[in-house]
Amino acid sequence: MHLRKYSYCLQRMGRETTSFSVLVVVMLLLVSCSATKYVPEGRYLLDDVSIRTDNRSVRSSDLQVYLRQKPNSKWFSIFNTQLYIYDWSGRDSTKWINRALRRLGSAPVIYSEHDAERTRQEMTKAVQNMGYMRAKVEQTVQTRKKKLKLTYRVSTGKPYHLKSISYDIPDENIRQLLHTDSTSTRLRKGMVMDINVLDAERQRITTFLQQRGYYKFNKEYITYEADTVRNTYEVDLTMHLSLYRRNVREEWRPHTQYVVDRVNYITEYDALQGGDNEEERLLVDDSIHYKQSAIYFKKKLYLSPKTLTNNNRIEQGALYNVSDVQRTYNNFGRLGALKYTNIRFFEHEADSTLLTAYVMLTRAKHNSVSFGLEGTNSAGDLGAAASVSYTSRNLFKRAESLMLRLRGSYEAISSKQSGYKHENYKELGAEATLNFPRFVFPFLSNDFKRHIRAVTEFGLQYNYQLRPEFSRIVASAGWSYRWGDTRYQRSQHRFDLIDVNYLYMPWIDETFKNTYLDRDQNYILKYNYEDRFIVRMGYSYTYNSLGSNLLKHSPTRNSYSIRFNAESAGSLLYGLAKVFKMGKNAEGEHTLFNIPFAQYFRADVDWVKNFVIDERNSLVLHADAGIAIPFGNASVVPFEKRYFSGGANSVRGWSVRNLGPGTFSGDGNFLNQSGDIKLDFNIEYRTKLFWKLRGAVFVDAGNIWTIRDYDDQSGGLFKIDTFYKQIAVAYGLGLRLDLDFFILRFDGGMKAINPAFESGKERYPIVNPKFSRDFAFHFAVGYPF
Repeated sequence: MHLRKYSYCLQRMGRETTSFSVLVVVMLLLVSCSATKYVPEGRYLLDDVSIRTDNRSVRSSDLQVYLRQKPNSKWFSIFNTQLYIYDWSGRDSTKWINRALRRLGSAPVIYSEHDAERTRQEMTKAVQNMGYMRAKVEQTVQTRKKKLKLTYRVSTGKPYHLKSISYDIPDENIRQLLHTDSTSTRLRKGMVMDINVLDAERQRITTFLQQRGYYKFNKEYITYEADTVRNTYEVDLTMHLSLYRRNVREEWRPHTQYVVDRVNYITEYDALQGGDNEEERLLVDDSIHYKQSAIYFKKKLYLSPKTLTNNNRIEQGALYNVSDVQRTYNNFGRLGALKYTNIRFFEHEADSTLLTAYVMLTRAKHNSVSFGLEGTNSAGDLGAAASVSYTSRNLFKRAESLMLRLRGSYEAISSKQSGYKHENYKELGAEATLNFPRFVFPFLSNDFKRHIRAVTEFGLQYNYQLRPEFSRIVASAGWSYRWGDTRYQRSQHRFDLIDVNYLYMPWIDETFKNTYLDRDQNYILKYNYEDRFIVRMGYSYTYNSLGSNLLKHSPTRNSYSIRFNAESAGSLLYGLAKVFKMGKNAEGEHTLFNIPFAQYFRADVDWVKNFVIDERNSLVLHADAGIAIPFGNASVVPFEKRYFSGGANSVRGWSVRNLGPGTFSGDGNFLNQSGDIKLDFNIEYRTKLFWKLRGAVFVDAGNIWTIRDYDDQSGGLFKIDTFYKQIAVAYGLGLRLDLDFFILRFDGGMKAINPAFESGKERYPIVNPKFSRDFAFHFAVGYPF
């Protein structure tokens, strides 16, 4: 009975959308193709490769990198579609259709005994390097017709442990330095003799010495000697740190500690000119001296001497320190006025223990103008926007960045109502942003600000919106700081010291006013169509485990990201209002210049986990939660700060702002479909199809709620004992066009559980799907999370 019902549901959906039927037919045709059409006689298609280990400490996923051959990739790790497409092609390569099918598909991977043996050898060596020196890797094959399954079985055996650790360091100074840092060593008696750990210890010692003046030291001076104790799994380890010599003709001598005598700056250096001739790359004809440093430039110095010295971390008269060099690279890399930075060191001829550092800079283009065109989609209303921007990257010769931007947009409103003067949506905006690549705050010493690597941003914005129902002006001014992890680029912080927003409603259409505002006692509606101040401060933190690898389109390892945001508005003004007994309006709100101000607290957190299955498939988990609480001078959070559900980045079975709060089914007023609490959970399986197309299947769940029982949002109140019953669930398919610089996304979602209904078929549309009722289409730019 259940099978018949399920079959009926599929047939019903098929009648309502021919695209689904076409997809099924295409998939059946693909599966019916022979996957071994182009496999030569006597050879085999590599159908599957697996790695099995007998030790939980040695994970098969860590050994995947040594595979020299992998089977043809599959869509969603199930369908070998591209191999089938390739096999659709005929053998006549002169026909365009055959060439096109081969470009779209992928040729069969033919099993190679040579590659399999190389893989076995490299895998064996890798496991032995982990400390299992008697490890063995065996390969077995299973064939069926012209397909082959390959299995690598790893037998690790017992690991070898370090019985003793001794050091051979003839350089007395280095020996004493390492003795003082002995607690930082990675080597311990009894540990598994992992070659990777031994190599990490070489790198640690190298960095430690390079931070203490040993400019020419590298890890090749460190070697190990391991003696195994007969008939045991114990090793006597000796670390050798050899003396220094420039070439084989010289005598061995102690390593030299170098002192940086002077730091000079070359502000006109072009690495692309002059070939191997260094002098032709130096485009300078003048110089000045500042704080014991020489600054070379051409015609006119474009960066102030103070900017150069403030961003330098290489101390004159101090021992060479590789970490100071890296911090200097990071500091100059933050300056938009510069394109490249290169730091060179030269030994003094008179004293070989002294170094002169040259910070060589290549300037960037300081002024630019850009134009932008984009398509817009607001709740299904399509439109277009155009913008023009001017950027100056060195406004006051200290690498300050000024950005001026004008933007205009137009949208055709699909759900037009009669009686309104204007029919469509228009928006005009102007923005000015001034960035200082340093911490700017009055009454602080220069040394204090120099050691805080923050970007200070001042911004002004003006936005004019004209809708059929009203016109609105939003003016804002802000002062904020941004800083982050410059080494690994994993974390970012932003602190908004103050952000002042003024919402002004110069005009409201009489029809809209009479129909909704004057007649309707909807407090949320009236609150959001009044003039208002929002004076806020906030903090946000973002962490991404990929760090500097984030720009890579196809990360090769699992990753995760966390975003946290908290902000508060109106508390300072409310305190001043109480102290100075500021007046109140008819609604009992304190006002500033006869304009009420909002007061609320808002916090939200967002988490994303990406599991990389293989080079073409990944599984992404996402969760976010937020709460906004009005208090003091307000009983409602401004609409811009409230949460909504549904849409391209939320529960995709519903259109944007069309879900919730709670069991509320909506009344045609999108303001009422907003809330103070939000929960979202998503799981999405992504796969690379062919060319620049990507596919996805997803399941979404979530909803919004209110923290107060508003009359116009019945069923929207959050209750701890019932909220979980009001979680909406959707499922669907997605198609993405990856154009490298941006991604176009097309998602189609179907409702699975609809909380607007308590029971019956309407509550569980997954059992009785109806395409016209349950389907929502979304077009967006970028991934949803």
